[in-house]
Amino acid sequence: MAYQVLARKYRPNVLGEVIGQDNVVKALENALATNRLHHAYLFTGTRGVGKTTLARILAKCLNCGDGITATACGKCDACNDINEGNFVDLLEIDAASRTGVDDTRSMLENVQYMPSQGRFKIYIIDEVHMLSAASFNALLKTLEEPPDHVKFILATTNPQKVLPTVLSRCLQFNLRNISADEVRAQLARVLESEEVTFDAEALTAVARASQGSMRDALSITDQAIARCGSHLETQVVVDMLGTARSDEVLLLLDTLARGDRTGLFAVTTGLAERSVDFADVMQGLGTAFHELAMSAATQSKVQSEFADFAGKFEPNWLQQAYQILIMGGRDLQYAPNPQIGFEMTMIRLLDFAPSDQAGVTKSPTKTVNSPTLQSEPNPRRQTKSAPTVESRDVKQSSIRKSPVQAKSQQTSPTEELPEFVQQLQKTFQAKLVNISTIDAA
Repeated sequence: MAYQVLARKYRPNVLGEVIGQDNVVKALENALATNRLHHAYLFTGTRGVGKTTLARILAKCLNCGDGITATACGKCDACNDINEGNFVDLLEIDAASRTGVDDTRSMLENVQYMPSQGRFKIYIIDEVHMLSAASFNALLKTLEEPPDHVKFILATTNPQKVLPTVLSRCLQFNLRNISADEVRAQLARVLESEEVTFDAEALTAVARASQGSMRDALSITDQAIARCGSHLETQVVVDMLGTARSDEVLLLLDTLARGDRTGLFAVTTGLAERSVDFADVMQGLGTAFHELAMSAATQSKVQSEFADFAGKFEPNWLQQAYQILIMGGRDLQYAPNPQIGFEMTMIRLLDFAPSDQAGVTKSPTKTVNSPTLQSEPNPRRQTKSAPTVESRDVKQSSIRKSPVQAKSQQTSPTEELPEFVQQLQKTFQAKLVNISTIDAA
């Protein structure tokens, strides 16, 4: 018998075997138990989280020989045919290869006919977002009001590209990424069934590399078995994946805490010699800084291998270090090579630290007094102050002076003024600006 890859061999056959999608599974079980069935379902999520698997299990639950049930028997003709891909009334369509409106119309030509073998005629449309706008429009009316014997199950990794008119006609379930702990536990069960021994850290590396996809995790495990044989060794697995070991991340943290520049770049050189993915190393450091920052913010203990570094870093520095790592990971693609980009990020972690109001910068290892910048006047840019009202009055009065003004500058202004003018000035406390005489002639 030909070898069957792990991702197909250990694909769930009933709802209870689906890993990491408890909310979706519970909703489908209740709907099947109470016979509250929708005519169209939409499963969304990233690759390898169980969209097509749930669609096939739902098809078995609807057409099982024991009736509509949440626990398909897996033994009747309908269940066996669906498992083998030979069920006549189950049409599985790849929308990525059949995007045209003519393909959609030909698919819908037989919708009105009753199923020939099962209870329902089921259409599974994978990657439905790849359909053209004309294909979506051709599908709308049938999708909204299909015959009672027809069920549509759509799956997509990009629901944003699905028309809102299609989304409104479906019962939508969003499948989440599977956690690393759940992936690791499932891989342990699979390897025990395959009689393959393993190091615990090797499974951790595989689970982290899968990024929430169970299919990717099983495919990586297949590759690891081919590379390692009957025992998955940590060093061989991390070399195969090009990822950093947890002890290497801990070593980087230790050199940062001690401010050991020589040791830090020696570790970096060793990572480069092993062709490690530096983006993965930055993610490992980012995870460490996050856990340490959360511990400092909540005054709680670190429940991981980073517990020995709790309290060794300033909380403000952890915040800035995390931001530096995020920016460094984003700019890694623009560096001359990944090692250079990583080393420049490490230099920023060593040299840049937040400063307090007193102008003192705090680093993980020591306190450095940073000189405050004092603004000096630029001799080439001297701003002129706007003239005041009095200066404008002086300038205007110096342009043209009446005889009375010229005479008043030599003697006291109040001595030469008429009595009624002096009285007005005293009454209103007015400032004398200009007085001109009027000739009677």
